Amino acid sequence: MEYSFTRYLRAKVSVDDRAMNQGVWDRMAGLLPEQTSYRPLRILEIGCGIGTMVERMVRKGLLSHVEYTGIDLQPKIITHAEQFLKEWTIMAGFRLVDDSGEVFQLEDGHRQLAVRFINADLQAFLDRDRGLGDWDLLVAHAFLDLVDVSASLAPLLGALRKGGVFYFTLNFDGQTILEPLVDLNLDEQIVRLFHQTMDRRLISGNPSGDSHTGRHLFGHLREAGATILAAGASDWVVYPGENGYPGDEAYFLHFIIHTIQSALQEEGSLDGLHLLEWARIRHAQVDRCELVYIAHQMDFVGIV
Repeated sequence: MEYSFTRYLRAKVSVDDRAMNQGVWDRMAGLLPEQTSYRPLRILEIGCGIGTMVERMVRKGLLSHVEYTGIDLQPKIITHAEQFLKEWTIMAGFRLVDDSGEVFQLEDGHRQLAVRFINADLQAFLDRDRGLGDWDLLVAHAFLDLVDVSASLAPLLGALRKGGVFYFTLNFDGQTILEPLVDLNLDEQIVRLFHQTMDRRLISGNPSGDSHTGRHLFGHLREAGATILAAGASDWVVYPGENGYPGDEAYFLHFIIHTIQSALQEEGSLDGLHLLEWARIRHAQVDRCELVYIAHQMDFVGIV
């Protein structure tokens, strides 16, 4: 099977919707300043993917007047994000007012959205805006467990104005569960080795990941001078119902299995034939609507 990352990102919207901690969301919503056409809410999202978080915020009634900037390193993802959000907002009743520059303007009579997606390296973007500190809300969704948080957090928080809000969601925290078992010892070995690939991952020679990012964020945020106002679990839980998996969540599961297999193949510490057979059985479990998948994650909100 050919795997599409953009399809995976679309497929996991419903998974993320169920997972995100409602109490943390509510606290974040209550911290935001009043939004007006004269003083729109300024949001920066790092690792924005295809724009599903800003779509979620609009869908759940959080945004009325906003200037949103999403950055991502992958140009194809940015192109898809622009297309995805324009299509969704138009279906949701918005009118595309201006599409002439990098910012596109959307209105629906009582809401005004100014949205731009930027293909940029995170560090380069932060260096360019260093010291400005004028964002109201900083969002990182399913992202911080992919970077060196200890090195990245202070520059990230520096993008916020004094009293600005950070909202960091779906931070992986060391538990991957797949049921039913294939083989107890093999399953435990695969999960352990998969988590180790996160801890050992390097990008351009620099550490890039932590399989216990969720619990470690408590200390990292404190050391960076931030104040946590709410935190809670945001576990992915995917299981079949009477009519199988909801939406495109079977594809989401196939992609997760493929991700684990690819990471361990590259790492090379597990017998290739055992890994291949394990993946074959797991994919078949999805096809038969048998697989249950759980990943433990954490959400955080607070101020600087």
